[in-house]
Amino acid sequence: MGVRGKLGGAGREGGKILLAGDIGRAFVDAGDISAENCEVCPNILDAIDAASKRRFAAIGVVMSGASGGLRSVLKALRESCDSRIILLAQMSEEPGAMRLVDSSYNGSSVADDYLICPIRFSALALRVQEFGRALSVAPSASLRAGLPATAKGEEGVDAAEERTMHLEKLATEDDLTGLKNRRYVWEFARQVIARAGEEDGRVTLLVFDVDNLKHYNDLYGHLAGDSILKQAAVLIRRCCRAHDAVGRIGGDEFAVVFWDDPRRESGGPRSERRSARADHPAEAIYIAKRFVRELEKAELNLLGPDGKGELAISGGLASFPRDGSTIGELFEKADRALLDAKRSGKNRIYLVGKPQNDIADIE
Repeated sequence: MGVRGKLGGAGREGGKILLAGDIGRAFVDAGDISAENCEVCPNILDAIDAASKRRFAAIGVVMSGASGGLRSVLKALRESCDSRIILLAQMSEEPGAMRLVDSSYNGSSVADDYLICPIRFSALALRVQEFGRALSVAPSASLRAGLPATAKGEEGVDAAEERTMHLEKLATEDDLTGLKNRRYVWEFARQVIARAGEEDGRVTLLVFDVDNLKHYNDLYGHLAGDSILKQAAVLIRRCCRAHDAVGRIGGDEFAVVFWDDPRRESGGPRSERRSARADHPAEAIYIAKRFVRELEKAELNLLGPDGKGELAISGGLASFPRDGSTIGELFEKADRALLDAKRSGKNRIYLVGKPQNDIADIE
């Protein structure tokens, strides 16, 4: 159900929230949102007009279905009002939302915050109320990665707000490594596969685990094993592109979802526009090779003087649409390739369907 009552504590005159775009893509309870709390403008131009004539507690902009000129739209909203702008993004749209929050226009962020959808309207209402409290404590506080700066330790933060932010983090992040968790990776991959099917794009899943982690745990203790997992997390995140989803999906197993972000050009020595017609996922292979090289150079102090160069991984690569049409199929195929790599001696990454095709042998 929609939030009952006015949102008077949001830090702006007028308690209503302006929603711009197709709210059915953002809210699970879109049909229950009350006109008492919201004004809905499916057309973004109507939303800009409304924002220029009336004051709102905040403006929620649905990213899904928005045109490629979203930044220009947000700039127009900035010029027409002083309301806080919150982007309503799908998981696959998070990289674009982060860039918009980090970009500036006339001394202000193009957008102030973002929420990952689908959500209930009450979650947006809570965030708007948190804005009001943050403004009363630190008016110039910036927002980054979906969290108010005040949630990072500034004085005066409401305890309920801190709990809310903590729960949001637990829902999507692995507590040991700080990478995304299995739930996030699975849903992210599902969304980008759906997009790739519409745009003739390519999604590649890398699943890997750390070779002989049990041996390290038995020999050096579980703190050393945890340190290895953290080190692997730092290195794989450093090797991947900003828009790829990197997660720990359980134990010593990790996953990376490589995909084409249509809002930016891919870079790097092996840059390419991946498509269903490509023979191999060249960028994914290049990044995986780079990760293996970084592991070989890693200094693992908890393993003693011989720790350098001791760490290795085994993995499997599966691509949409060649190897599967769903995220479940890709995980199944990539896990099978990982097992083939283990049985063949470990310390290697195989492409699905070709056990002899170690990526180390691919130029």
